[in-house]
Amino acid sequence: MINLVLLGVLVLAIGGCVCVVWAERGGPRWVRGVASVTLAASEVVRRSEKKNRRRRSGTTSGRD
Repeated sequence: MINLVLLGVLVLAIGGCVCVVWAERGGPRWVRGVASVTLAASEVVRRSEKKNRRRRSGTTSGRD
């Protein structure tokens, strides 16, 4: 079951990347919409990861 969920996420990620490339080349309107959503989602993930990195580096010295 978890494999199907991960496969679905992978297909959505690859489809989003394809839409970003296609939109850069002047694709149809719906492709530009999907590309915008994909880029916004990637920005949210990037900012979340940056916050987590700061939080982790602030609580540990980096050496065990």
